[in-house]
Amino acid sequence: MRYHPLTRNNEFARAYTRGKSFVHPHVVLYVNKNRLGRTRVGITASKKIGNAVTRNRARRVLRAALYEVLPPDVGGYDLVLVARGQTPRLKSTQVAKTLERQLRAAGLVQE
Repeated sequence: MRYHPLTRNNEFARAYTRGKSFVHPHVVLYVNKNRLGRTRVGITASKKIGNAVTRNRARRVLRAALYEVLPPDVGGYDLVLVARGQTPRLKSTQVAKTLERQLRAAGLVQE
């Protein structure tokens, strides 16, 4: 496992309020610097996305895309991925391209 999970509500809230957001119709990415020296990731899908099956598919797609594009040497960030309405209908490769652009805009992935 390359990253540790965000589990507590206050960790998510800190990323939402203090973090920088990168919005796209496929996924919203929040990036917040932490002092731990390791990357923590949280993945969320609200009930607006659909029923439990649809939300779980959205989370699986986001997780697969993240494994594809997140480099192992990125440290010290809290990342929160929020699924959008289109996310469950997409392939993980399509979401990976979007995530790569967002991570590049955040300065976490180099060319």
